[in-house]
Amino acid sequence: MNQSIVEQLEIDPAAGQTLLVEMSKVTKTYRGVHAIHDIDFDLRAGEVHALVGENGAGKSTLCKILAGAVQHSSGELRIGGELVNFRRPHDALEHGIAMVYQETSLVPTMTAAQNIELGHEKVLTRFRSLNIGAQQLLQSMNFHVDPTAYVSTLGAAKKQMVEIARALRSRARIVIFDEPTASLTPEETLHLFNVINDLRAAGLGVIYVSHALEESLKIADRVTVLRDGERVACLETAQTDRDEIVKHMVGRELGGAARAEPRRTADVRKRRVLEVENLILGNVVKNMSFSAYAGEVLGIAGLIGSGRTETAKIIAGALKRNRIHGGRVLLNGKPVRYRVPKQAIDDGIVYITEDRKQDGFFETMTIAENLYLGLLASRKGRRHWWLSSARRKRVAKEWSDRLRIKAINADAKIVELSGGNQQKVVVGKSLVADPEVVIFDEPTRGVDVGAIEEIHQLIRQLADEGKAVIVISSYLPEILAVSDRILVARFGRTVAEFSREEATQEKIMYAAIF
Repeated sequence: MNQSIVEQLEIDPAAGQTLLVEMSKVTKTYRGVHAIHDIDFDLRAGEVHALVGENGAGKSTLCKILAGAVQHSSGELRIGGELVNFRRPHDALEHGIAMVYQETSLVPTMTAAQNIELGHEKVLTRFRSLNIGAQQLLQSMNFHVDPTAYVSTLGAAKKQMVEIARALRSRARIVIFDEPTASLTPEETLHLFNVINDLRAAGLGVIYVSHALEESLKIADRVTVLRDGERVACLETAQTDRDEIVKHMVGRELGGAARAEPRRTADVRKRRVLEVENLILGNVVKNMSFSAYAGEVLGIAGLIGSGRTETAKIIAGALKRNRIHGGRVLLNGKPVRYRVPKQAIDDGIVYITEDRKQDGFFETMTIAENLYLGLLASRKGRRHWWLSSARRKRVAKEWSDRLRIKAINADAKIVELSGGNQQKVVVGKSLVADPEVVIFDEPTRGVDVGAIEEIHQLIRQLADEGKAVIVISSYLPEILAVSDRILVARFGRTVAEFSREEATQEKIMYAAIF
């Protein structure tokens, strides 16, 4: 039997320290604008404290201050009763604070084991011992990751597992999880919750940041709600519910993904736009087949490793199917095989990536520059051989208004935006080309409840405009909320199809597993 995570790391609980973190009137300003203002927050030993709020509410800023990645402008921060002012992440690590970032910060050219050990290397290191130690740590959390695999070859979910293992390797007293389950399957999420419960039982303090409110209510002892950079509530989870938290977050009631407005009940299949026939890519995609229609939202559900993302990338020209007996892709009845995504974009197919940090935008450029580059990459944008600053501003304003992108100012760089607003930029950068087929891969990963509803409305609007929309999502309420027709993928092939009326979470999950 594997050792528990506490036994594996030989964690020494913070004996006698009831209050691990105290933040009093903490403020952070950027260019004179408050990211957070007069925040009071505390964390007790043996507690899981959830932090929730809309995108741009200040959650990431608060956590980065605790992790030493950002310095606060004013206020007091005490760790274990000691007044501190971290200038770098190493200072926070020395005080026993580790953070699992939403966007992984792993070194892609190193193995999973080397990333986990990074910062804790001995003078003489044997790779065999390194790999064995990493494997034991990963197994203690029931994370199935090959410690010898290079990070560049891992998918988003397994990268997140390595990120979590690396944070826990530091034997911290305080662990901050920022959207830790965004890339995990329900089973992997359950294992992570077991790990968090072990940490709580050992006397550690855990800060849990998530847009999945049901998760926060399930795992946390208290919930602090931020809105517009200020704390608006601190609630005991045993005495609150999802609806109350949402009211505090957004100041209004929302229907939520599971209760979205009904889709059209009539048969929306009008014109077959995209056909995928017996698609094959190595051992990942095996005889994948389906069709997408104009005016329809086609949802594709399935577990990680089911070949959904790879299929989308083949269609969009980012991956190449087998040269011989690799199947066919037909666009409006015409066979197509793209060598690069540019060819697919020119034909009206766009793929909106699940990994926005890696593939979605240029983080040191502004919102306007990213959106304008999306236009220039399309055939529509290349009609004009000159660059126009006026046109760039016009495109940026149009899509910023349409997608409700929130930023400190009009010239804000992408790296300065919250995760949800970064996702909106990625969506706008793709849609500015006015495509015929739009493929969303995990469109609301790391996005708050308010922005989720906005993105769902956009998806429905695109279908109503006559576009063929494909949505790949691991979040079943999302699939049920937006889809007219639902496919289930397993082991690289389509194994089930449901209409909106007959689909349920139980039927979809059963088809995905068995």
